[in-house]
Amino acid sequence: MVDATIDVIYRGGLECDQNYMIEGETLGTHDEPNPDLTYDEIPVWNLVIDHPEGTILWDTGSHHDALDGHWPEELAQAFYPHDAHEHRLDDDLEDAGYSLDDIDAVVQTHLHLDHAGGLEFFDGTDVPVYVHEKEVKFAYYSAKTDKGSGAYILDDFDHDLNWEIVHQDREQHFDGIEFVRLPGHTPGLMGMVVHLEEESVVFTGDQVYQSPNYEDEAPLGAGLLWGKTEWFESLQRIKEIERRHDAEVVYGHDADQFERIRDGWGE
Repeated sequence: MVDATIDVIYRGGLECDQNYMIEGETLGTHDEPNPDLTYDEIPVWNLVIDHPEGTILWDTGSHHDALDGHWPEELAQAFYPHDAHEHRLDDDLEDAGYSLDDIDAVVQTHLHLDHAGGLEFFDGTDVPVYVHEKEVKFAYYSAKTDKGSGAYILDDFDHDLNWEIVHQDREQHFDGIEFVRLPGHTPGLMGMVVHLEEESVVFTGDQVYQSPNYEDEAPLGAGLLWGKTEWFESLQRIKEIERRHDAEVVYGHDADQFERIRDGWGE
């Protein structure tokens, strides 16, 4: 257990078809072969962990120029970052009472476009950026070929960064904090378990987008699964951690849950 606080930093919203979030969220029937789609907004957010060993930033959100050419048009249309320009990482940190200079370490769950867009602010610094070995390899493979996942943007992460590569499925680099590899959405996605003095919290990242993914075990949809079998296995790993530690489980893009967690933990 660790005496730490966790602040939730809102980084804007993405507008998208909810079939991306939940496989088969909208399905046609015989009498209604073309039902209305659910097109809604999902939150993008980061964490700042005020830890005895340093101030840790968890993910870096979307790039503030996402709509001004940083994102390819097809990705901007799929996951419309309508207010990204209002959410520069440095400004959002300042609004929360932090500066970039306060950040002692960055943890990247994965390197997709809505999670790695603020890494440019750490270009040329000695701030360690924790990322799983399988993730950084897959990100470069995807960004530099026509294979892999189309949700990586090379300019998000191809910087002079002080990469701190995580190799194992579970590693601990800070007291009371475990990095847990949860393959499925991507091969190297990392969740995080924080054992606070009062409770344990599991941050699933995009292994789980929303409550139906977890509670009903409904997979992610629309091509956002690197491996469905791996995704189900990772889901069971999270549920085992939840049982073992009586932990709170926090999803990656659940608008309803986000409103409940905005005040953070350990305040």
